[in-house]
Amino acid sequence: MRIRARASSLAKGTGAALAAISLVAAIPVASAPAATPKSPSVARAAYTTQAPIVMLKDLDSGRILFSRGAGKRFAPASMTKVMTAYVVLDLIKRGELSRDTMFTVEDATWKKWSARSRSSSMFLKSGEKVSVDDLLKGLITVSGNDAAAVLAVGIDGSEDVFSKRMNAMATKLGMSSSNFGTPSGWPDGGVTKVSAGDLILLADRLIRDHPAAYARYFSIPKLRHGTAPDGKPIVQANRNPILGRFTGADGLKTGHTSEAGYCFLGSAKRDGRRLIMVVAGMPSEKARRDEAERLMNWGFGVESPPAVAQTGRGGAASGRKAASTP
Repeated sequence: MRIRARASSLAKGTGAALAAISLVAAIPVASAPAATPKSPSVARAAYTTQAPIVMLKDLDSGRILFSRGAGKRFAPASMTKVMTAYVVLDLIKRGELSRDTMFTVEDATWKKWSARSRSSSMFLKSGEKVSVDDLLKGLITVSGNDAAAVLAVGIDGSEDVFSKRMNAMATKLGMSSSNFGTPSGWPDGGVTKVSAGDLILLADRLIRDHPAAYARYFSIPKLRHGTAPDGKPIVQANRNPILGRFTGADGLKTGHTSEAGYCFLGSAKRDGRRLIMVVAGMPSEKARRDEAERLMNWGFGVESPPAVAQTGRGGAASGRKAASTP
């Protein structure tokens, strides 16, 4: 009897529990909102180029967005003048030189550079007194070889001695692949050599170490200095191929010789983000300009480097950073 009573009680309890479950199941429950499927991230196409030397860095994050031939040593032509400018700006910052310091154009310097008809010039005259401030403007804006020489001679007495100062600075900055034999970048038998990686490092340091000077000297649209034979003032446009064409472009320096081809060390800033780039060995001014604009447009469209970055001619390298092709 006790067993039957217990069984009956258990049956009643089980029935009640099942009824409760059925009742709960019958009550409508507010359903949780369905999870919105994440849109698949659209991977930006990897950058491809036929240029032999290309490098692009995001200055703020430190990421190398693209690199090809970054370690290859080559003649930098007038991009050399960025190191010349850095040395001069460092002397000013340390109080060893003033922007208002006046240097006299020595006759030997004038003869040397005026005789080179294909030399970029700010058209300095023998005996002319020019401020360091104006010489820096001529050095960067119109790539004045005469300006580079006058700065070097005024500071150290000769271009050769100043070049030693440039090399000491390169060592200090960690530019391990670079050597300078001239402050102008004029062909010197292969003495002056740099790498794209070193140029990126130099530009990075110049912008960080001398921000006010960078803003002052590297984005001047035109330079007016000197007088033409007809008495009219000489006005020359900035040689930067993307300045005024690409939003945010504000530096740095072009270069060209038959050995180096058409080269460019450039920078631009958009929405608080700065990119620095190098293209070298281009066959023409147009090719250099087009490559620089295309690379910058691609770079500002990349939030993070692609997992696989093509390095041109069908090659590809996997990894978080674009690989460097010698």
